[in-house]
Amino acid sequence: MKFLLWLLRIAVFIALFGLSIKNSGSVDLRFFFNQTFVAPLSLVLLLTFVLGVVVGVTALFSVFIGQRREIARLKQNQADSVSASNTTR
Repeated sequence: MKFLLWLLRIAVFIALFGLSIKNSGSVDLRFFFNQTFVAPLSLVLLLTFVLGVVVGVTALFSVFIGQRREIARLKQNQADSVSASNTTR
């Protein structure tokens, strides 16, 4: 199974490497105030993908933190309820 996984990884790497070689043409990125940045298309695509991943992970992280706070609050409420019910017996 590990062998098949490595074969799949190698195949994906070769496919992406071939794609980057085929798309090695230069791209002009034009910013405000007539600033330009020239970079290979494959680099621009990679940076765009990485930026999307970073934004997605940041959004997920904020949701994760909120859920952890709510779980902690619910556990505290449960502990308070259990202790209150034990003292009334």
